[in-house]
Amino acid sequence: MAASPGPRGFQFAIDRGGTFTDVFARCPGGRVRVLKLLSEDPAYPDAPTEGIRRVLEEERGVPLPRDQPLDAAGIEWIRMGTTVATNALLERRGERLALLVTRGFRDLLHIGTQARPDLFDLAVAMPEVLYEEVIEVDERLIPHQPDCRLPGSASLPRIEGTTGPALLVQRPLELSALRVALERVLARGIRSLAVLLLHSYAWPGHEEQVGALARELGFQHVSLSSAVAPMARAVPRGFTACADAYLTPCVQRYLRGFRAGFADQLRDVPVLFMRSDGGLTPMERFGGAGAILSGPAGGVVGYAATAFRRQDGRPVIGFDMGGTSTDVSRYAGDLEHVFEATTAGVTIQAPQLDINTVAAGGGSRLFFRSGLYVVGPESAGANPGPACYRKGGPLTVTDANLCLGRLLPEYFPRIFGPGEDQPLCRDAAARAFRAMAADIAAFNASAGPANEPSVEEVAMGFVRVANEAMCRPIRALTQARGHDTAQHVLACFGGAGGQHACAIARALGMSRVFIHKHSGLLSALGLALADVVQEAQEPCALRYEPQSFARLDARLEALGQRCRDALREQGFSGEQIRTEGFLHLRYEGTDCALMCSAKGHPPSHRSCRAGDFLAAFTTRYQAEFGFTIPGRAVVVDDVRVRGTGSSGISCDTPLQPTGKPPRVETVTRCYFEEGYMDTPVFLLEELGCDHSIPGPAILIDKNSTIVVEPGCTASITEFGDIDIAVGSGTPRPVGPELDAVQLSIFSHRFMSIAEQMGRVLQRTAISTNIKERLDFSCALFGPDGGLVSNAPHIPVHLGAMQETVQFQIRNLGAELREGDVILSNHPSAGGSHLPDLTVITPVFWPGVPQPVFFVASRGHHADIGGSTPGSMPPHSTALCQEGATFLSFKLVQGGVFQEEAVTEALMAPGRVPGCSGTRALGDNLSDLRAQVAANQRGIRLVTELIRQHGLRAVQAYMGHIQANAEVAVREMLRGFAAGGRTTLEAEDQMDDGTPIRLRVQLDPHEGSAVFDFSGSGPEVQGNLNAPRAITLSALIYCLRCMLGRDLPLNQGCLAPVRVLIPKGSILDPSPEAAVVGGNVLTSQRLVDVILRAFGACAASQGCMNNVTFGDSRVGYYETVAGGAGAGPGWRGRGGVHTHMTNTRVTDPEILETRYPVVLRRFELRGGSGGAGRWPGGDGVTRELLFRRDLVLSVLSERRAVPPYGMAGGLPGARGLNLLLRRDGRTINLGGKASVDVEPGDVFRLLTPGGGGYGPPGEGDGDQGAPPGDRGHPRDPRDPPAPPRSFLERGSLFEFRRAQETV
Repeated sequence: MAASPGPRGFQFAIDRGGTFTDVFARCPGGRVRVLKLLSEDPAYPDAPTEGIRRVLEEERGVPLPRDQPLDAAGIEWIRMGTTVATNALLERRGERLALLVTRGFRDLLHIGTQARPDLFDLAVAMPEVLYEEVIEVDERLIPHQPDCRLPGSASLPRIEGTTGPALLVQRPLELSALRVALERVLARGIRSLAVLLLHSYAWPGHEEQVGALARELGFQHVSLSSAVAPMARAVPRGFTACADAYLTPCVQRYLRGFRAGFADQLRDVPVLFMRSDGGLTPMERFGGAGAILSGPAGGVVGYAATAFRRQDGRPVIGFDMGGTSTDVSRYAGDLEHVFEATTAGVTIQAPQLDINTVAAGGGSRLFFRSGLYVVGPESAGANPGPACYRKGGPLTVTDANLCLGRLLPEYFPRIFGPGEDQPLCRDAAARAFRAMAADIAAFNASAGPANEPSVEEVAMGFVRVANEAMCRPIRALTQARGHDTAQHVLACFGGAGGQHACAIARALGMSRVFIHKHSGLLSALGLALADVVQEAQEPCALRYEPQSFARLDARLEALGQRCRDALREQGFSGEQIRTEGFLHLRYEGTDCALMCSAKGHPPSHRSCRAGDFLAAFTTRYQAEFGFTIPGRAVVVDDVRVRGTGSSGISCDTPLQPTGKPPRVETVTRCYFEEGYMDTPVFLLEELGCDHSIPGPAILIDKNSTIVVEPGCTASITEFGDIDIAVGSGTPRPVGPELDAVQLSIFSHRFMSIAEQMGRVLQRTAISTNIKERLDFSCALFGPDGGLVSNAPHIPVHLGAMQETVQFQIRNLGAELREGDVILSNHPSAGGSHLPDLTVITPVFWPGVPQPVFFVASRGHHADIGGSTPGSMPPHSTALCQEGATFLSFKLVQGGVFQEEAVTEALMAPGRVPGCSGTRALGDNLSDLRAQVAANQRGIRLVTELIRQHGLRAVQAYMGHIQANAEVAVREMLRGFAAGGRTTLEAEDQMDDGTPIRLRVQLDPHEGSAVFDFSGSGPEVQGNLNAPRAITLSALIYCLRCMLGRDLPLNQGCLAPVRVLIPKGSILDPSPEAAVVGGNVLTSQRLVDVILRAFGACAASQGCMNNVTFGDSRVGYYETVAGGAGAGPGWRGRGGVHTHMTNTRVTDPEILETRYPVVLRRFELRGGSGGAGRWPGGDGVTRELLFRRDLVLSVLSERRAVPPYGMAGGLPGARGLNLLLRRDGRTINLGGKASVDVEPGDVFRLLTPGGGGYGPPGEGDGDQGAPPGDRGHPRDPRDPPAPPRSFLERGSLFEFRRAQETV
C-alpha cells in the first residue's frame, strides 16, 4: 500500500485507552510522528490534547504552554477512539438516570432474561441496573391478531405499524399523571431519561409524545428506545436506551472538555470518533450506545487494512493482547459484525464489531491449585500491578516473561515502584516464583519423591498454559465455524502480544505471523485508515416474497438516500460514497436471524432490484449450519443500509534497503522450550527491508517487544512491518507421567474438543430446541466411561451422561463394535427425562480390541411422542405416557444409520392408549444425524491428539484430569470436616409430603464423604420421581458451587463421594415410573437439601414454574424465575433462575407477536423474599391474558412447603397459581393442573421467594432487592461487593452464555 500524498495540515489519529493514550500524527509533507503517554497524569488535564500539543510544539519549534488553549490553525482533522463510555459502564460512573416504562413492567430490565451470568455462583452476583428511579406510565399497545377473540378487542383503535402488521391501542397514553411523576424525578436532580414502551419499535408515537413532554419539563437527555434501537425485543432495546441515556451525557462532557482545550473550540476542524461498528462519525453524533467498543474497533480496522492481502484472500485472526485481557477477532475481506452483545452486564442492541475478549493478558494472575496451573481470570490491574512493578503485586504473565528473559528492563521506562522512578524488578518476580515452586514441590511430594522445579520451569509452564488459554477462542472462531485455523494469518498487536505470537501460531498450525511496525499503537493507526460510516435501520415484518419486493426496494433506497445525504453534509463527494443494503432474514418460526448483504448475488426476476437476498441468505445459512429449509418462508426482521465515505488515506512509506547486515544491539540469555539460549536483540527502527532474522531473537521498539522463537524467521517488509515465518518447532515428547503444566494444557484441549462438538451439533441440527435454545451437552469419556470433559455445563446434565455411557459398557460389553453408535434415554440407563436423547459413539484404535474412549452428545428433542405435545405431560403416571424409550438402541450399526428402525421406535408410543408417536419425526431424524456428526468431530479431534502424543499419554492425562478434580473435592471436604462437624443432616419435603432426607458422613483424613438418602419417600404415583442420574447431577452441581472456583467437572468430582439411594424411592424409582417432573422439580429440592446440610445458604425458590399453553395450531413452554436464597454475606437476588435451571424467558414483544396471549404484568413480587440479616430474593408476578381458547398446563412446586430460611432467617413466600376467569371468579389451580382457558381469562403466576439468612434485624427493609436496585441504599453492614476484575464479551461469550441458560 503506497503512501498517499502528504497532508496539507496536521492529521491526528488518537486512541485514548484506559491506561495509555496512543497518538499517530501525519505532519505536513508526510512525516509521521507517534507517541504514547499516560491517559491520566496530573501534569496535564487531557491526554489527547497533550499529545497534540507535544507534536505541534516539536514540529513548529515554538513553545505551547499547557495552561493556554491550543491554536487549532493548521490542523486538517482529528480522529479519536476512546474508552470513556466503556469505563463509565464498567465502573458504573455514568449519568444519574430514570427509566420510564409501560405499567406492569417496572422490573423488566432487573429481571432481564431471568438467567444468571455465573452458573455456580450461589450469591448470583449481577451488575446493578443503570437507572435509580422507575416511572410507570399508563399506555399499552398489543399486536393485532386476526383470530383474536378477546372481549372488546374489535372496538380498540387500530394503528398501522411501521413494520407492516397493525397494532391495537389497548390503553391510550395518559400524560397528565405522567407530568407529575416526571416533575418529581426532576426535583431529585435526575436530568437523564430512558423511555421503553412495549412495541414502540413498530409504532413510536407514544414514546415520541413522552419524549416531547420530558424535554419540555427540562430533561437534558432523553433516549427513546424506538430511536436508539428500532428493533423488536423489549429487553435488549430497553438496555440499549438506558446505556445511551447513561453514557451519552458522560461522552458529551468529555467532548466539551476536549474542545475547551483549543482556542476556537475546534470550530473549523473536522473531529471524528470511532464507533463500535468500526466506522467514524462526527463528534456531534457520537453517543453512548455506539461508543462501547470505540477503542478496540480501531485495532480491528488497523489490522484489516494492513495484514489482509486481497490478492491471496488469506483470512486474518486479530490478536490484541493487553494488560488485563486479550481481544480476538477475524477478518476475511469484510468486517464481521454482531447486532446484540453484552458488555458489563448490559445488552446493547446495535451493530458492533465481533471482538471477543478473553481473560488472559499480561496482568493475568497465576495460581497453582490442586495440582493445576491456572492463569486468570483475575488481573493484577495497574495498581499494584505485577510483582515486578515493585508495589507488592501478585505473580502475573508479565512476571513470567520477565523471568524468562523475554522482557528486558533496561528498555522500559523507569516508572515503577512507590515513587514511580524505578525499573522493572526481576528479583521480585523471581522471589515470588521461588515461593510458588516450593508450593508445587510440596504438593508433588504428597504423591511421592519430587524435585523442586526451577523458577524458569514454573514461569515457562505458566506461559504455555496462558498460550493454550488464548488458543481456545481462536479455535472457536475458526475450526468450530468450519474454517481451517492453519490457513489464517495471525495479526498480532497490543503491548504484550509480541512475546506470545510465535508460540500461539505454532500451536494452532499457522505458518505466518504479521506484526505491523506500529503494532504497539495499531488502534490509533486504524483510526487514520478508517472510513466515515453512516448507518440507517428500520424494523420490518414482511415475508421475503414477490409481493414485498417493491416495498423492500423502496425502503432500501430511502435509507440509502438518508445515508448519502448525511455523508455529503460531511464533505464527501459522490465518488467517495458507497452504500450497502442489508436485510435481517430468518426462516419463519425460528429465531436464528442473519444480517445479509446481497453483495455477490445480483438481482434476478425472483428477487429485489437491490440483489438476490434470498440466495445470499441460503448460501450463508448453508455455510454456517450445514443445511437449509426448502419450502419454509423467509421473514425480514429489519432493513439496514450502511453508507461509507472513504478518504483514501494511506500511511505506508516504503523503506530503502540498507545493504548491510542488521546490527545486533546486545545479546541476552532467553529461556525457551530447549532451555536457555543466547538471543540477539535488535532495534526495530534500525532494520531495513532487506533484513531477515532467524530465531531466537528479540526485536524492540519504543512500544513493544517481539520474541522470535527458535525455528521461526522474521523478515522486514518493504514498509517496515514484521512478517514471521513460523516453523514447526521441536516436538516436545509427552509421556504418561503426570506433569502439572501438561495437565493444564490437556485440560484446555479436552474442553476445546467438547466445545467444538457442541458447535457442530448447533450448526447441523434443525430443531429450535438445539439450534437456537442450545439445549444440549457434548462430552468426552475415558475407556471406563468416566467423564473427562463436558460442554456446556447444563446443571441437569452434569454427571448424568457418565451414567449413560457406563450403563452401555455394562449392558453391551463385547457387542460394542467399530461403526456402532448407541442411542439411549431410559431413566434406568442414566437418562434424565425422555426428551433428552443421548447418542454415544465408542472409539477404537488400531491394535486395541476395546474402545479407547467414548464421545457422546445429549440433546433435548422437542417431541418424542407421549400423551401431550412436547413430551412433558403434567399428569403422567407411567413412563410410557412420556414418549419413546431407548435403552441400548443401535442407531448406527456397522456404519449404517438405522432410519427405519429408529422411526418405528419413535412412533411406538402411539400404541399406548391416549398417546401419540412423535409429532416431529423429521426434526428427530435430522437432529439425531447432527448428534452423530458432532460425535464424529469429537473422534477426529481426539484421534489427532493421540497421533500427536500417543494413546498412552492421552489416556493417562484423561485419568490425571479426573484425579485433579478428585483432589480439589477432597480438599473441600477436609475443610468442612476441619470445622468439627463430620455428620451433617437435612430434610425437606415435596408439596405432597414426600420427604427427601440426607445424612452426610465426612472423613476428615481421607477427604471423603458418604451421602446417604435413606429415609427418602417411596416412588410416587405422579411424575416427580427422579432417576438416579438426577441425584448425581445435583450433587456435582452443589460440590462445584461450594468449592467456589473453577475445576474440571468430571468423574473425579464424585470419586471421594459414596452415594446411597434406596431402591424404589422417589430418587431411584422403578423402570416404569413417570419421571418428567423429577427432572424439573425434584432436582431443585435435592439441591436445597444438599445445601441445607452444609449450611451453605437458604433455600431458593426450589421450582422451575413450568407453564405450557397451546391448541392444535400452537404450543408454548416456559419456565419462570423466582427468588434466590440469601447466604452469609449476601442478599438473595430477586427475579432470577436458580440452581438446576437457567432458562431464558421469551421477550414480551416476541411472546405477544407469535402467540395468542398478552403479558399484562412481569415484575418482582415485593415482600416475597424471606426476612433476615440478609433477606431472600423476591419471586415474580407474571400475568398472561389469553386471546383465544387454549389449554393451560402448570407443573410447579413450593406451593405448600415454603423455601426455608437459614441461621434464623425466615422462609420465603410460597408460590401461587391463580386463574382469573373473565366472569370474575378467582380459582387456585394448585401446584399441578391442566385446564381449558377462554379469551379474557388471566393466569396469574406468583413464584416463590428465596429464604432469608440470619435473624431479621435493622436494615432488612428492602426484602430481596439487591443493593443498588430500586434506589435502595446499600446496608452499611453488608460487605462491599467484590469488584469484577474482568468481563468477557463477543460472540463466543454470547454463545457460551446462551448454552448455560438452558
